[in-house]
Amino acid sequence: MSSDDLSRRHFLGTAAFGIGALAGLTLTDDAWSAPGRVTDTVRLTWGLAGLNNIAKERGEFEKLLAKDGIKVEWLGPFPNHAPTLQAVTGGTADFSFGGSTTPALAAIIAGSPLVFTQFVVYEPRTTAIIARDDSGINKVEDLVGKSVAVNRSGLGEFLLVAALEKHKVDRSKVKFVYLNPPDAAPALASGKVDAWSMWSPGVDIARLDYKAHDIFLEGRDLEFQIDYTSYLTTRKFATENPALVRAVNDAFRAEGKWISENSKEAEYIAQKAGKYSDQVRDQFIAMNRKYRYFSVNDKQFVTDLQKAADWLAERKVLPEPVKVADHLAPIEDAAPQR
Repeated sequence: MSSDDLSRRHFLGTAAFGIGALAGLTLTDDAWSAPGRVTDTVRLTWGLAGLNNIAKERGEFEKLLAKDGIKVEWLGPFPNHAPTLQAVTGGTADFSFGGSTTPALAAIIAGSPLVFTQFVVYEPRTTAIIARDDSGINKVEDLVGKSVAVNRSGLGEFLLVAALEKHKVDRSKVKFVYLNPPDAAPALASGKVDAWSMWSPGVDIARLDYKAHDIFLEGRDLEFQIDYTSYLTTRKFATENPALVRAVNDAFRAEGKWISENSKEAEYIAQKAGKYSDQVRDQFIAMNRKYRYFSVNDKQFVTDLQKAADWLAERKVLPEPVKVADHLAPIEDAAPQR
C-alpha cells in the first residue's frame, strides 16, 4: 500500500465532519469587555476536518482571541466527537470540537459534567449509509442479514436506526457493528462489514476509494433532523469563565463568516490537512456548505433538540431520557452589533 493510500485511509478514519460556511455574527466590543474568567488560556480540540481545523490552520482565530488576552492551545487531531468529550471530562481540554449532539447526550447521561455552549446546523446534510458497488446491497431492505459499521450513540447509529424504521426493516435482522471511524474504514475496505454509516468528508472519500454508493442519504431520505452539531465544556469551566466561553463562541462564528465568504480557499486548507484527492475537494467546493449557529438560549432550538433526544431515547440509541435544558452553559448571548 502506498503512503498516499495510507494517508487517505487514515483520514477516512479521523475525519469528523466536512468544512462549511456560515453567515454568522461577528465579534462586538461587548463580547470582549464582559467580566468573568479565571484563566487566560483555552484548550481547544480539533480534527482533520471541520471549522476547528480551518481556524487552527489560518491563525486568525487565535489573533482574535488574543485581543482579549486569551491564549489558544490546540489539542489533536481527534477522530470524532466522543474522544473530545472524554478529553474535556478528563480535564485535558476545555471544549469539544463541534460534533454530534448524540454522543454528547450519551456522555451526559453516563454522568459526564458537560454543558452545551452553542449549536450548529449545516446544510447540505451528507451523512450516508454506503455499501461497496460489488456488495449486492442497493437499498435499505438489502441490509437484512448484513453487518453495518456505526459509531455507538452517534450520528452513524441514529441514521441506520432511522433508515430501518422508515423502510420497515426490523432492527434485529441487521447486525450493528460498533466501530469508531479509524476502525470502520478498513473494515469496509476489507469486507469485514457490509456497509458503513458515516458523515462527510469520510463518506465522500470512501465512495471514491472503495467504489461505494449510497444506500440512504440523510439530506435526501430523512424528512427530519435528529442530530445536530455542538460544542461542549464542563459545567465548572462555563460557570467560572462565562466571558471566555462567550468569546470562544463568537470567535467560532467569526471564523465561519470568513469561510462563508472564502469557501474555495477554505476547502483548499481542509484538503491540505486531510490529504484527499482534488476530486473530493472540488465536490466540497461545489457543495458550498452553510452553517447556522444557535445559542443555548434559543428556546425553539432547545425544544427541537429535546424532541430529537426523546426520539433517540425511545429507540434506545440513547440509554435513557435526558432533559436538554438542564445541560446548557450559563452564559448570556453576545450583544447585537451597533
